[in-house]
Amino acid sequence: MPKPKYHIIICTNTRPPGHPKGSCGEKGAQNVAMKFSEELEKRSLFGRVILSGSTCIGMCNFGPVVIVYPDAVWYHGVTANDVTEIMNEHITNGKPVERLMIPDSAWGE
Repeated sequence: MPKPKYHIIICTNTRPPGHPKGSCGEKGAQNVAMKFSEELEKRSLFGRVILSGSTCIGMCNFGPVVIVYPDAVWYHGVTANDVTEIMNEHITNGKPVERLMIPDSAWGE
């Protein structure tokens, strides 16, 4: 197996309904994860791109959150419809999808 070029992490954490923080899981993260898996299979990228689910990564109000390493790009509000664009632009062409990136201001910087 070749060394992976990218690692895509999707927050799939789910909290109980009505929890004040909400969660990526209740905002459709499972559908996003499924679409990434389908795209990786369609493009024969398994092994070259690793896909992982994660518990809470702390940006609950921005969910579903997807992180792409080694670029350390954090995407917010990702839907299944956004996955093809992320795969085409970021994973294939190396250009992050700016409209989906969590703004630096969200980090309190």
